[in-house]
Amino acid sequence: MNPTEIDLRSYDDPFSDAHDFAQMVLPLRGKLTLDINGQGELLHPLRAAFIAPGLVHTQFSHEPNASLILDFDLSAVQPETAGLLAARPFAPVSAAASKLIDFMGMLQAQGAASVGVLANWTPLLLESLTQQPIRLASRLQAALTQFEASPGKPWNAESMAQVACLSVSRLHRVFRYELDTTPLAWLNAMRLRFVCRQLVESSLPIAQLATLAGYADQSALTHAMRRAMDITPLAYRKQNQTKIR
Repeated sequence: MNPTEIDLRSYDDPFSDAHDFAQMVLPLRGKLTLDINGQGELLHPLRAAFIAPGLVHTQFSHEPNASLILDFDLSAVQPETAGLLAARPFAPVSAAASKLIDFMGMLQAQGAASVGVLANWTPLLLESLTQQPIRLASRLQAALTQFEASPGKPWNAESMAQVACLSVSRLHRVFRYELDTTPLAWLNAMRLRFVCRQLVESSLPIAQLATLAGYADQSALTHAMRRAMDITPLAYRKQNQTKIR
């Protein structure tokens, strides 16, 4: 692929993919569901998504939709911008970013989205998408790194707050403001992302993955995946290992 490519796409039936470049999904019309390594969100013109290289993702929709799909080389992006994108793969679209997306959608429809135009437009878009109040406080950012490094630890709100050097109530407020979720919901999603990645990239037994991710046993992991993703660990492994071969 070129350093930056853009396409206009619509989605219907579920389709899974993984690639070695970064991708932005920028809805223009309608809604679609996007699952990135087990974390699913509804996208629409006010909510976009960033897919890091190598992550398995599935998208589908039951209504008419259209999205700009921007493929780009993440190594060419400023490290701070790349970090902000990774910190919140699903993010709201600001008024400034919305105008940029609409403009490029119009050019793409007219066949006028040249390489030169993309070269100037892409940095402006990424800057607009990351200049929102999503910067993590340094203590929370360090804590998130520690949680992700040890998903199998018996984390709870109290122990997470202790690591972040915050009170439990303050931890909840910071998570809600910075990540639009609760500490335990984030923890559950992080553990599922870890499991999904290992199911695809490793051959470790599912029972061992359950323990490594902090679940009591394989049954508890299966219940969590069924509830959150409507799929079992074994089915997810078979489905996604087959699709990326």
